[in-house]
Amino acid sequence: MRGQPLPGARRALWLLLLINLFNYIDRNVLAAVVPWIKDACFNPDGTVRGSPALTARLQWSQNHLGFTPENTLIGILGTAFMVFYTLGAPAFGRLAERNSRWLLVGVGVVLWSLASGASGLAGTFLALLLTRCFVGIGEAAYGPVAPSLISDFYPVRVRGRVLARFYMAIPVGSALGYVLGERVAKSGLGPWGTKAFGWSPESWRWAFYLVVVPGIILGVWSFFMREPPRGQTDLGRTVAPVAVRWRDYAMLVHTPSYVFCTFGMAAMTFAIGGIAFWMPFYLKGRPGTGDSPITTFGIIVVVAGLVATYLGGLAGDKLRSRFPGAYLLVSGAAMLAGFPLFLAVLVAPFPLGWGLIFLACFCLFFNTGPTNTVLANVTHPSMRAAGFALNIFAIHALGDVISPVIIGIVSDKYSMTAGFLVVGIMFLAAGVLWLFGARHLQRDTELAPRRLRAVPAVEPSPP
Repeated sequence: MRGQPLPGARRALWLLLLINLFNYIDRNVLAAVVPWIKDACFNPDGTVRGSPALTARLQWSQNHLGFTPENTLIGILGTAFMVFYTLGAPAFGRLAERNSRWLLVGVGVVLWSLASGASGLAGTFLALLLTRCFVGIGEAAYGPVAPSLISDFYPVRVRGRVLARFYMAIPVGSALGYVLGERVAKSGLGPWGTKAFGWSPESWRWAFYLVVVPGIILGVWSFFMREPPRGQTDLGRTVAPVAVRWRDYAMLVHTPSYVFCTFGMAAMTFAIGGIAFWMPFYLKGRPGTGDSPITTFGIIVVVAGLVATYLGGLAGDKLRSRFPGAYLLVSGAAMLAGFPLFLAVLVAPFPLGWGLIFLACFCLFFNTGPTNTVLANVTHPSMRAAGFALNIFAIHALGDVISPVIIGIVSDKYSMTAGFLVVGIMFLAAGVLWLFGARHLQRDTELAPRRLRAVPAVEPSPP
């Protein structure tokens, strides 16, 4: 079966793509309703509803720092999710090397769907913070496992474009999250289930309820999927599951293209995390953006993201035979092109700003397929989930775990425009790192199947 997709590959891809879609709907619903959550969290006098302790800390900040960190506090909601997602990914990645990956996916999806619904029921800021932590744990069970499953279903020659299709769910889900969040928040939907929990019956809560039932259905579906044999599409044989030792991770650290790719993705993730969380709030304060700037932003994200993600994966696969480091070359070039475009967004008037946002988002999403293909191609099949898990830990710990709070702090002290200048610098950093890593990529790809200690083969499962 080497060189050909395995039986059931298309069905598995569609299921994982749908799960990824709802994954990003849930992530970005929160960002879309930030203006309404901020109103719900803070009383007109600046106190935090239901939390005298947080109110006292805000007052201390005002007295000692010279500003009230309201945006910083809201940014912690995004950071809390990412902290638990980042810490959970390595643990679930190790579990995935010796256990059913579909079982982990199903449990994770059901957990985050229930936690997302609980976000809508939260009666205080601290309760909302706790539910976002559980959403992060649920997504950690899915994040490192899904690309590992896809890589075992599809061979290297088509893996770039297949992973690009999978990651096309990111812009679509993100856009749907923005659109649904804003539309539902403005809809005046009824207060079912909220009044008794302490806050007034805001419509934005329904945005979190919408993902619960589809998520549970997709999670249960995962329990009935068959596990693909590991290594068949890379090695022409099935490798037995092994316990990845801690010293095996050192092999990844000594794989130059893996390291450059990961640090470049960390810079990109910082940029995406900051934009995803704060751009809707920023656009509501910019003149000329219209009555529904969050919906407009969502439409731009989905169009730019779909086109860029598909073309990025296609470009990497097509240029791979001519340029050994093609996946990182196209990714680095796109981020360098996006650097001046994003800075221009901060000073351009609207509606011109919409066109610049489209181009900047195009450059951001262009690398999604190629960079994840690099991770799949330079790790041994028996530890691919662990390789993705380590990457997830690094890029989020250095990226969107900290970017919402950093931008919140800078915006509280100076302005949101100043906060976004930090994002622009990350475009530049990602582009440079990927271009440096491109010269190592061919050699690391060729060595990947032989780098791990001897792994026993097993008989392939019958189709």
